[in-house]
Amino acid sequence: MSITTRTVTEPDSTSASGPEAVAQRDPAGPAPVLDRHSASTGQPKAVWAVAFASVIAFMGIGLVDPILKPIGEQLNASPSQVSLLFTSYMLVTGVAMLVTGVVSSRFGAKKTLLAGLALIIVFAALAGMSGTVGQIVGFRAGWGLGNALFIATALATIVGAASGGVARAIILYEAALGIGIATGPLLGGVLGGISWRGPFFGVSVLMAVAFIAIVVLLPEGPKAAEPTSLSAPFQALRHRGLLVVSITALLYNFGFFTLLAYTPFPLDMGTYAIGFIFCGWGILLAVASVFFAPKLQHRFGTLPMIAVAVGLFAADLAVMALFAEHKPVLIAGVVLAGLFLGVNNTLITEAVMISAPVERSTASAAYSFVRFAGGAAAPWLAGKLGETSVSLPFWVGAVCTAAGVVVLLAGRSALAHIDDHDPAPHSVEEAQAVTVGD
Repeated sequence: MSITTRTVTEPDSTSASGPEAVAQRDPAGPAPVLDRHSASTGQPKAVWAVAFASVIAFMGIGLVDPILKPIGEQLNASPSQVSLLFTSYMLVTGVAMLVTGVVSSRFGAKKTLLAGLALIIVFAALAGMSGTVGQIVGFRAGWGLGNALFIATALATIVGAASGGVARAIILYEAALGIGIATGPLLGGVLGGISWRGPFFGVSVLMAVAFIAIVVLLPEGPKAAEPTSLSAPFQALRHRGLLVVSITALLYNFGFFTLLAYTPFPLDMGTYAIGFIFCGWGILLAVASVFFAPKLQHRFGTLPMIAVAVGLFAADLAVMALFAEHKPVLIAGVVLAGLFLGVNNTLITEAVMISAPVERSTASAAYSFVRFAGGAAAPWLAGKLGETSVSLPFWVGAVCTAAGVVVLLAGRSALAHIDDHDPAPHSVEEAQAVTVGD
């Protein structure tokens, strides 16, 4: 598979309606014309609806950062116990990714997206009503199930529906990720300043808004002609390129969740301060995803830039380990990490989609299973190590992240094709299959 260019057009009477209909393009012909929904915005309204819902979904990742210490203090929990909020979320998300293709191929993208949103609405509200850390951890697991159903299907939907090709669609998706991660801690800080329960209720309300947007703006797409097999993600991992990228992501996830789940404890600052710090991180992540990653990829290539970005993140964590008791260094390290992770997120997501000759949703499910389920221990481990030494979690995160660079470079021969571009036209049927997540 290779990066291709797609343009959205009005469907004819015999094709599926909505964003599933994609026209063939003659690479030698004139520039394509966007559909009527795209004329003013550059994308169909359905794409913006899914992107908006994605922003809200990604808010949930960093929304709890400012309230980690208040939860521990008010519910008498240690850092490792509080960090289980991330572990349960990641573990269930990773395992659930294995069934997202099965569900979406049988019920369609829209129903799968709405089911995911509904689960998040319910479990986020229940987390806000919890009385113990154990209850919050359990409800975060249900939240992870909803997030898996939504996020995996959202990416496939945006890739299939957006104009401008796969690369542009992924940039749009990563922009939603960056905006959500940037505003999540900020909103969490504001609501957390009122009560640690506020951010959970905030997510529930915002997800309800996203639910309505999807109901109104996203057309019902066709189900897949052949439902996805439950074993498809495991079979996809037989392709060495996809396995290499997945293991790389698993290793740098140890660094990523050390930064996200552990750093608020040594910073030991108020909810507003933590919110602003991680907001700065998310802003740089979004900027790097949308603006820096494509230019660096074009100039230096996908694999070299992934290796450089992950390597710089490892170095950033090492500096934070050396100066773990100096809050200005930790603050700078957190914010600066957004640049490296923003570049990496965009490029590694794009690499996953074309690393193996399988459906994009299948590749995404396999990749997400390895990196989330495998990395689920990272938040708990960081919290546990932090109870012994304030710098040890950063050292472990740095070493694991550096090991990800080694794995990527060792397997680069299986990924040599990812910078090849194929301008050949693709059919409406293929675009429909991509859109419904098959």
